[in-house]
Amino acid sequence: MHPLLRFTLDLFEPNWAPARENKAPLAIEIRASEGLPVNPPPPPAPAPVAAPSSWRHPRANREARLCDRLVAYEFKRGQRRSIGFVIRPEGLVVSAPKGVPLHQVDAALRDKSHWIVQKLGETQARQQRLLARRIAWCDGAMIPYLGQLLRLLLVPQQAAAGAGVKLKAGAIGMAELTQADAPGLTLRLTLPVDATPDQIRDAVQAWLRRQAQQLFTKRLDHFAPQLQVQWRRLALSNARTRWGSARIDGSIRLNWRLMHFQPAVIDYVVVHELSHLRVMDHSPRFWATVQAVVPDHVALRRQLKDEALPHGL
Repeated sequence: MHPLLRFTLDLFEPNWAPARENKAPLAIEIRASEGLPVNPPPPPAPAPVAAPSSWRHPRANREARLCDRLVAYEFKRGQRRSIGFVIRPEGLVVSAPKGVPLHQVDAALRDKSHWIVQKLGETQARQQRLLARRIAWCDGAMIPYLGQLLRLLLVPQQAAAGAGVKLKAGAIGMAELTQADAPGLTLRLTLPVDATPDQIRDAVQAWLRRQAQQLFTKRLDHFAPQLQVQWRRLALSNARTRWGSARIDGSIRLNWRLMHFQPAVIDYVVVHELSHLRVMDHSPRFWATVQAVVPDHVALRRQLKDEALPHGL
């Protein structure tokens, strides 16, 4: 391989993802490449579509024919040491050092043409799956919760009071998890029937955060003695591409969106972070530590990478 070439694949962060959080010193983190996995089967996949004859980045300034397909891409130069390719939902971005001639860029594109076309197709298919799984924040909406599907039910304050639910004065958006008459779980939200989607989403996320704080604390207490470590503080993260981090002082950060996973996946992330209190890197000794407590960690880690978070969570 030419020494100037280095090929990278973007994390496919959605356009609505917030800025990354600053990483604290002496911190070890897990990152997600595809979003948050859930256990229930996804909705039916959209009907297969013919592979496009071309892809065009909205800021395209160069074109190349790769595997008989026209790829219009954004080309940038900068202070870098190698040619890099990044695939994002909007298309291909190619970056090159300032002194590299264009014919070398073209040669690099030809050399990786099959990879580029494959990843562009996979990215397009993933975007279609995300759109198909979009959550409409309304009465009756379904969201993933601990590997199950959870139905939202809006209950006006008057009805909630009549059912014996104790509300604080002026309480809005209180939530109560109940077993539904039909198989499954229902989250009863004390909200007016004309609540806006933002109000419903905020009430659900506030409830999920409270559940996450309780569950994560229990699982940290459960696994810490097995690993012979002591954690000191738990904070909830709101990041989109980072599931957890651990600091050498015993501070643990866990993403509250892990509540959409099945419990086994949550346990893997908890053990992963606690293991960093013994080994602050990803060396073979670290993975042996994880393996001793979570033997199937490889499959669980794969779920963190392979599944996509439904749009809107």
